[in-house]
Amino acid sequence: MLTLAQAQTILQTALAHAEAAGFKPLAIAVLDARGAQKAFAAQDGTSLKRGEIALGKAHGVVALGLGSRALHKMALDRPYFVEAATHAVGGSLVPVPGGVLIRSPEGTVLGAVGISGDTSDNDEAAACAGIAAAGLKADTGA
Repeated sequence: MLTLAQAQTILQTALAHAEAAGFKPLAIAVLDARGAQKAFAAQDGTSLKRGEIALGKAHGVVALGLGSRALHKMALDRPYFVEAATHAVGGSLVPVPGGVLIRSPEGTVLGAVGISGDTSDNDEAAACAGIAAAGLKADTGA
């Protein structure tokens, strides 16, 4: 189970990573394995819908059990499936990098992180930094 303390570590470290790297303001959503929100933050200056995009990245990866790089490839290769899956999950599926599965050291899915605000690669890097700081494994779908 993803604990609140782990979710807060992920969030705080992702923000610190982004600040140290000079990223644009981020919105970060941390979900547990059920898709329930454990932690969320939007930095000052984040654009209006970044929070929804971050949630969509996290919801997509936890719903399909794949990191968002795999979802992005799937969207390119099988767009009708991803469109149908997006509809099935209520529209909250954003298949671009920045959605990262959180796995236990043994490989069990504990939840997901979705980040939006900078480039997709930078969003993903911040998520991975946060997950590593919590002693967990990041699965980007690469």
